Amino acid sequence: MNKLFATSAILLSLLSTLSAWGQTTVIKRASTQKTSQGKSGGQWFYSYSFSEGLARVANRNYKDGFVNKAGQQVIQCKWSEAGAFSEGLAWVIDNKDEYKHSPKNKYGYIDKSGKLAIPFTWKRAWSFSDGLALVQDDNEKYGFIDKSGNIVIPCKWKSAKSFSEGMAAVKDDKDKMGFIDKAGSVVIPCEWYAVGQFSEGLASVRQSKYGDTGFVDKSGTLIIPCKWHVPIGNHSFSEGLFAVMDDKYEKGFIDRDGNVVIPCKWSDTRDFSEGLAAVQENGKWGFIDKEGNLVVSCRWKKAWPFSDGMALVQDDSDKFGYINKAGTLAIPCKWKNGTDFSEGLAWVRDSSHWWHIINKQGQIVK
Repeated sequence: MNKLFATSAILLSLLSTLSAWGQTTVIKRASTQKTSQGKSGGQWFYSYSFSEGLARVANRNYKDGFVNKAGQQVIQCKWSEAGAFSEGLAWVIDNKDEYKHSPKNKYGYIDKSGKLAIPFTWKRAWSFSDGLALVQDDNEKYGFIDKSGNIVIPCKWKSAKSFSEGMAAVKDDKDKMGFIDKAGSVVIPCEWYAVGQFSEGLASVRQSKYGDTGFVDKSGTLIIPCKWHVPIGNHSFSEGLFAVMDDKYEKGFIDRDGNVVIPCKWSDTRDFSEGLAAVQENGKWGFIDKEGNLVVSCRWKKAWPFSDGMALVQDDSDKFGYINKAGTLAIPCKWKNGTDFSEGLAWVRDSSHWWHIINKQGQIVK
């Protein structure tokens, strides 16, 4: 799914939410660029996409809280850092040390009223998925808790990823990876160098550090041979298609049987979303449909997947706006930055570095 604008913003957001070896809990394209507090409604240093009706924001003191869709602050900005709400809970870091990633600080979870629902116990914690949350203990081992904070899968794994489609990737003490079910039983043996998360019934696997990528099903059977140049975790099957790269470093898409259905001819691609995928040609971005037809011409400096019927784009003047599926510029490129639309709203940053919530008509909500 999971979830994040300018390159610097991507890197900052990514670094703050990665797991031990590259997992994101659902990285949104929410900017983390600093802004100034102003009189026109912008008052947040950081802003992130809406999830379950709330959006994470940070004030001028670098403390995180949450606002609702009217832009009203409903959870006070008092946490060193927070994650997006997922399944009714959001992880937060306490304030024992000014440096938010200090070993003195611990992770817990709050509910939508801002009440602490799971105590500050964990060295690291991630968003709930499939009813369970990945946590890391003080011994740097990984396990899973339920929404009551009970440990349901002991912290014994060297690394792990969040549950997806009832399966979670884990790494053993021999640095091999496999999958467990929600009971904690190993259902796909730890025999792979690297694995991705399950999406649409398949998960990417790799036999060696520099080896090619293939796919296994939930029984562990290798369905698509390891022959594609794809970094683990960069893409997943989306709407029945997966982005791959050939020996000429050009990209296209395969189906669930491993057949190339959209030829490898693009410089870069993003995953399919709402029937379209962003593709790059001659340094510019556009969109193709599932037949590989170019339906939005490659004229944008940057483009991101469609969400809520809108796609964030950046023009040659480095301004951000939004297009609809016809390729029409629905919201003019006049913003310094922006996030994906989520639940009908997006965040944008103006020329004075103030953040605002806008609706699909481009009108400022707050």
